[in-house]
Amino acid sequence: MDALTGLLGDEATVVPVADRARYLADWSRDLKGLARTVIRPRSAAEVALVVQECLARGLPIVPQGGHTGLVGGATPSGDGTEVVISLERLNAIREIDAVNFSMIAEAGCILQNIHAAALARDCLFPLQLGAQGSCQIGGNIATNAGGINVIRYGMTRDLVLGLEVVLPDGRIWNGLRKLRKNNTGYDLKQIFLGSEGTLGIVTAACLKLFPKPNQTETALVAVGSPQAAIALLGRARRDLSDLLSAFELLPRRGVELALGVMPGLRDPLRTPSPYYILMETSASGLVDLRSLIEQFLGGAMASDLVSDGTIAANVAQASEFWRIREGMIEAQVQRGRHLRTDVSVPISSIAAFLETADADLRRIGPDVIPIAFGHLGDGNIHFNVIPPATLDESAKTTLLRSCENIIFEIVDQLGGSISAEHGIGRVKRDAFLSRSTALDTTLLRGIKKVFDPTGLMNPGRMV
Repeated sequence: MDALTGLLGDEATVVPVADRARYLADWSRDLKGLARTVIRPRSAAEVALVVQECLARGLPIVPQGGHTGLVGGATPSGDGTEVVISLERLNAIREIDAVNFSMIAEAGCILQNIHAAALARDCLFPLQLGAQGSCQIGGNIATNAGGINVIRYGMTRDLVLGLEVVLPDGRIWNGLRKLRKNNTGYDLKQIFLGSEGTLGIVTAACLKLFPKPNQTETALVAVGSPQAAIALLGRARRDLSDLLSAFELLPRRGVELALGVMPGLRDPLRTPSPYYILMETSASGLVDLRSLIEQFLGGAMASDLVSDGTIAANVAQASEFWRIREGMIEAQVQRGRHLRTDVSVPISSIAAFLETADADLRRIGPDVIPIAFGHLGDGNIHFNVIPPATLDESAKTTLLRSCENIIFEIVDQLGGSISAEHGIGRVKRDAFLSRSTALDTTLLRGIKKVFDPTGLMNPGRMV
């Protein structure tokens, strides 16, 4: 600590022991760790100095952003050997180029602040997450974050033009190009996107911006089954001229949980429905978006795909619809320990996945509460399970592990993924590696060895 303080010349860079708690556990509080020390450098050059010092002393490093992840990727291990490098003070927006529709932001910039900076220049950065008020863009990049707008704009890896990265040996790789077309060899930035800090530390990024929408329409509709929801999605993709940005599945049991914990929240429609779809479209320019969405929903109701629905009359009502989505998550947290999964299957297999998983879980635990919700438009379902409150912690652990195994086995059968957007970290590493072929593992470890031959960069995560 003395060496680092001397190198960086700022006592506030090294976090005192008494102030470290928030760096040692992620949002879920399922994992807690210890750190040899917590460092908060102010620039890429300072990050490089810290990395070089850790390398010289053989100390493992854990890069950390807003610490809103759910798989232990940025939580230090429990043995107290790892040095946490927090990027929170690298929080400058270096440049906004509204003509090029690009922004250069440092890794510690909070996602919501990036949104605000883009909107101030009549632009949009479309990555939207529930944690956007506290997550940081460096962490979003390291985990290849998804969110609600993937159906239209893609994952984080689709929104990054260039990166600046501190490598495990302390060198700084400057790949902050603002180009949309660059076909000169390997696309090195993609190696770091989704690498979870195991290959280097992202310190800045050049991000894609888009024209700010001047129209947004949010609708909540009732559907009778997953099959109807999938049929509605297909129709929306074709009829709404690629203006569909979000298409979320909400089960009735999840809506009821939200109503129970969110003050002032009202049942969205007159008659309860087994499932709801929360959908959003947006446009800039001369499109008459309101007329388009009204025609679409009118046709869907005439075809019996939708039994009821409403279009938000204003921004406040649209926010109320999204509060239901947020309330489902909050209600699960308030129920205590529960299973969170983040899986994806082909969109054409979603209905079979939901029906099979629900039935299989009911057989092993009739009192469990399955809550399947999420980003239907890109095949990403968060199939969560709330255990009976009467079980002790040991019994809950056993039950939830069995539930996860059942869900993962069905995902495997359908050619899906056990991690659609949360990443691997420590929590899913064993499940990930057990599903990787020998060749997959050889290639992954080969890449790791090229970039991090000493194995000190976020060890024990992913590979």
